[in-house]
Amino acid sequence: MSESGRPSRSDPPAELEGKRFAVVCSRFNPEVTDRLLAGALGCLQELGADPASLRVYRVPGAWELPQTVARIVGGACGAGGRTRARKFDAVIALGCVVRGETSHFDYVCLEASLGLGAVARRSPVPVAFGVLTAETLDQALARAGGAVGDKGYEAALAAVEMIQVFEAVDDGSSTA
Repeated sequence: MSESGRPSRSDPPAELEGKRFAVVCSRFNPEVTDRLLAGALGCLQELGADPASLRVYRVPGAWELPQTVARIVGGACGAGGRTRARKFDAVIALGCVVRGETSHFDYVCLEASLGLGAVARRSPVPVAFGVLTAETLDQALARAGGAVGDKGYEAALAAVEMIQVFEAVDDGSSTA
């Protein structure tokens, strides 16, 4: 990480020709999640991904992200084998949970993060985490293309970098 809190890169991004991405984005808090989605897709296209290689799956909320990502990566997280997972080179999960007056926030945030973490650990492809957990809507908007950055863009950039890391691990080379 750089001093600004944003990821730093010393090398050019991976070649994205032929790479396929699944982006799973919650519909809840659309004023935020639509911006996260635009940032992620913008990043991938800026780095050279073919728009035809991008698949977007909208889910009701952050709670539904882990089960949908698990379904996409298939056999890594249950029955079905690797064929479904290999349809994509990376999966990007995007969502936003804003604290309300009840403990609902805590349960949804915890399960979204733990669920995505569990899927990521068992997945043969990178799973990028782009779920905002904010105290206020203004905080979330600031992180979805506002003054604090674009977490959708950053999640897509992390997915691209992790493709490079997974490829290096698989062929025994290094990313250093």
